[in-house]
Amino acid sequence: MWTQYLEMLGRDASAVEYEGPVLAARASGESPEVVEQLEHGKQLALKIRDKLIVRQRREDELTALSDTAYDLARLSDLDAVLEAIVHRARQLLHTDIAYLTMNDPDAGDTYMRVTDGSTSARFQQVRLAMGEGLGGRVAESAMPYSTASYFRDARFKHTQPIDGAVEEEGIVAILGVPLQLGAHVIGVLYAANRSERPFSRSEVALLSSLAAHAAAAIDKARLLEEAHEALRELRRANVLLEERGESVERASDAHDRMAQVVLRGGGVEDVAEAVAQVLAGDLLVLDESQRELAVVGAPRCPGTEVLVRALSQGQATGRTVHAAGEGDWWMVAITAGQQSFGILVLDRDAPLDDADQRILERAALVIALLLLSLRSGLEAESRVRGELLDDLLRTQAADPAAIAERAHRLGSDLDEPHAVFVVHCDDAARERVGIAIDRTGNRDHGLTGSFEGRHVLVLPGSAPAERARQLAADLGRVAGGPVTVGSAGPACGVRQLVEAHDAAVRCVHALRTLGRTGEGACLDELGFVGLVLGDQPDVAGFVRSVLGPVVSYDARRSTDLLGTLTAYFAAGGNLTRTAAALHVHVNTVTQRLERIGRLLGPDWQGADGQLELQVALRLHSLVDRG
Repeated sequence: MWTQYLEMLGRDASAVEYEGPVLAARASGESPEVVEQLEHGKQLALKIRDKLIVRQRREDELTALSDTAYDLARLSDLDAVLEAIVHRARQLLHTDIAYLTMNDPDAGDTYMRVTDGSTSARFQQVRLAMGEGLGGRVAESAMPYSTASYFRDARFKHTQPIDGAVEEEGIVAILGVPLQLGAHVIGVLYAANRSERPFSRSEVALLSSLAAHAAAAIDKARLLEEAHEALRELRRANVLLEERGESVERASDAHDRMAQVVLRGGGVEDVAEAVAQVLAGDLLVLDESQRELAVVGAPRCPGTEVLVRALSQGQATGRTVHAAGEGDWWMVAITAGQQSFGILVLDRDAPLDDADQRILERAALVIALLLLSLRSGLEAESRVRGELLDDLLRTQAADPAAIAERAHRLGSDLDEPHAVFVVHCDDAARERVGIAIDRTGNRDHGLTGSFEGRHVLVLPGSAPAERARQLAADLGRVAGGPVTVGSAGPACGVRQLVEAHDAAVRCVHALRTLGRTGEGACLDELGFVGLVLGDQPDVAGFVRSVLGPVVSYDARRSTDLLGTLTAYFAAGGNLTRTAAALHVHVNTVTQRLERIGRLLGPDWQGADGQLELQVALRLHSLVDRG
């Protein structure tokens, strides 16, 4: 009986075929019991079929995102990557058409770049002014928009050129999401249907993920072009330097080395190693916070004052700066446009001629491009994680299942223990601290971002106090001043993480009120002090954390250990007076206190433990009275 349905599941039969066994049984005059069993089997098989379809769709989505990331990693042809993204969008959302438009800053409109499934030449060449149609609205507002029936939707500004092109293509339902680089919209990714259909929240999230990949591909192509341009400049410089003696040979060697490093995907350390070998010196690469990015040999580091002066002069001139003192340093600012990435320091006693200085300056340029590319990738990843964190903490508008699914796509399992950290620092250091926090989140597969004016991290792990102290120390070095970190957890699931965030906010507020700026701690460590000094005291949570085991025991066993504990403290810890107040024998009081000790742990009678218990008992009585 069941074999028929298993066979249908195995060959992915259509839903209508599952009616066959039931109809056949009825036609052959089978008993009602047999027909009912077959009907029940049909329903179970259809449920299994639906679950398999959903699972396959999720696997297809993850595979597509993974393939897109792989295409981006080996990017050589931008159009090919964008065509693949648009094609995957059409496949995954099961729409008739998918397409991508790019903004034209000079013309002030947006134009068609890639289409998949389109048959109309007019539609493939359409341009939309900002604010016109659904796409112009998305490009102008930087927000996703969808419509089940475009021509009946009055939210959008309908114009004859746009509506005519859409009508010629036969499009009815449209979903559009922005392609963003930072706060700038550079285009729109669409999925469209030739019949009416709504678009779900998960489809919006999926198309947004593909749009993020498309934006990253465009940005990476731009960065690669800049890198290639830098390499072309290096090669042109090689031609000019070939006629010069030993310095020319060193320059040629350096340029070739750096070109090979970039072409094979090397990093800052590889460029520094190549330059140090050519210039025969010790090399130090520092970021904008004077932290080491790469070290070759044993360079002597100039003092902070020397570095700051050289950085300022180097940014103004773009040339090598020479400084002498305990060492003989040649320094170049690492910049790209208006962005500063740090400074390149060569420690070498012998002087550098003009050609050698150019080598050092070109090395700084290549390193700047590498760091710019890396930062761009981190920003794209951090942007996605920051949006997810914001949605997670805004519970009134959040779908926990959707948030958990989005986190899973980013490599974070929110059902596993996580700790929440809230960071406070001076406004002057917010950007530097934010970058360091994003790097930590990307490295540890966590979520990072800014929420209600504070930096927030959600990191996997179950030791929030220890991690908070480490973060306070690490971020303090980045900020060049005190950074305070409040933490809470571990927590599992969206709801618990939201509660842990509230607790971490109270913890950082309490630390600052206590004058413990620059430290890290967990709210549990502060006890009732965190309750008193937190900006949003959680009385019930504090009472539950201190007295919870005793209250639960009394509720299960219909005992009154809580009353015994209250009487014990009221009697100043005297067993005889406690027994008299409760009208029981002293041995009974002793037994009850032993039970309380097993519930609360061996430290409950210490000075700190008694203080917290008495505060919790007082608060509990006030809450009950209220």
